[in-house]
Amino acid sequence: MITKKDITGIVLAGGKSSRMGTDKGLLLFQNTPFVQHSINALDCLVSDILLVSNNVAYDVFKVKRVQDSVVDFGPVAGIYAGLSASLTPYNIVLSCDIPLIQTVILEKLLNAVDKTSEVILIESDGRKMPLIALYKKECMFQFKDAIEAKEHKLQKVLGKLKVKSVLLTKEEEELVTNVNTKEELNAIIDDDNS
Repeated sequence: MITKKDITGIVLAGGKSSRMGTDKGLLLFQNTPFVQHSINALDCLVSDILLVSNNVAYDVFKVKRVQDSVVDFGPVAGIYAGLSASLTPYNIVLSCDIPLIQTVILEKLLNAVDKTSEVILIESDGRKMPLIALYKKECMFQFKDAIEAKEHKLQKVLGKLKVKSVLLTKEEEELVTNVNTKEELNAIIDDDNS
């Protein structure tokens, strides 16, 4: 039985946000920064929350900020930084660009834990989502190897791990919407106001 003390939440906020043109984690939805939505969804499930970013602006969120040791390497380096800093066997990794995320989705990851899977990720509408996923601490070594081999592709790293998918229902799929552009942001704001 996994308890809260076995789990760390890791929020990745180190992306370039090139399509949005501004730091996505600090954008507002329902008057709340994107990154805070990820923190809120994790809060009741984990013993600790780590925020992976080199941007000091994130210090206002009152959670421990972990520096990306390898700059501009993408999520492979971000996950590695989070897992390295984590003190727990299980880690829920979330990107900061999913402002509709809710705890109920993350509970599905925990309910799917078994003895063999090293990564348990959400699958929505046929898409695997490795940035809404549970990673065992020991995956860190695979990520370290990838960085040393200059392997940027997260899917390549996952190919070397035992991965299990958790399927979402049609109703749940909306909760894992990635917001990467101003158009996508306006779309969720319009839906929220309707």
